[in-house]
Amino acid sequence: MAGFALSLESVHGVLSSRMQARECGRPEDYWDAYPERAYIKGMKTMPIAAGLLLAVGASSAPAAPLTRLERQRLVAHLEMTGSWLVDEVTGLSPAQLQFRPAPGAWSILEVVEHLVVAEPIYWQDLRKAMQAPPASQTRPGRDEDVLWYGIDRTQRQTAVAAEDAKGQLRDLRAGLDAFRKLHAQMLQYARTTDDDLRGHVVERERSDAYQWLLLISTHAQRHILQIREIKADPKFPKK
Repeated sequence: MAGFALSLESVHGVLSSRMQARECGRPEDYWDAYPERAYIKGMKTMPIAAGLLLAVGASSAPAAPLTRLERQRLVAHLEMTGSWLVDEVTGLSPAQLQFRPAPGAWSILEVVEHLVVAEPIYWQDLRKAMQAPPASQTRPGRDEDVLWYGIDRTQRQTAVAAEDAKGQLRDLRAGLDAFRKLHAQMLQYARTTDDDLRGHVVERERSDAYQWLLLISTHAQRHILQIREIKADPKFPKK
């Protein structure tokens, strides 16, 4: 995006300090953890993917196996969301997991349920796209738009019926185990694949497959931020 400028070295510094950021207990501590906060002044919560966002170029790479930098960005984001969700919900009581900030709003447990239900669907969308012939033309989307989707929650969306949380998840540990298992599979794929992700299109969003895999992770990021919003509610149970 125009107006954002960070060196690749500073982005690597952000990524290497992600564990420090997750140890911060308050939203404002995330700001203190990152000197880059001046570039996105005014946001209330700032996950480390902002560093990734600021470093991504405006155009997509041509159809070819992933570049080293593309792979690094994808792996870093999947690593972040895979552990961050677990960090946010570990140790919460049943009352905290089931708390609703408003009538009809999801509880934390239902946010986790949504991820457990939706991510396998998204993964199958990607696998289906990779089994199809390469696209003759791909959508000229921008990677940073996908990353911004994970950060900016001002535009709220409603889950489609097949991916909606229905209150069926009762065991947080089982939900997290399912989430981590699939996340590990996607992470291994991102680390090792030589597939032409840029040359294949996921029809659901008409994005290239690289952006779709990144979108799976930024979708998880949006809901991690949702969990943080629930925990910040004044009525959130103390224990």
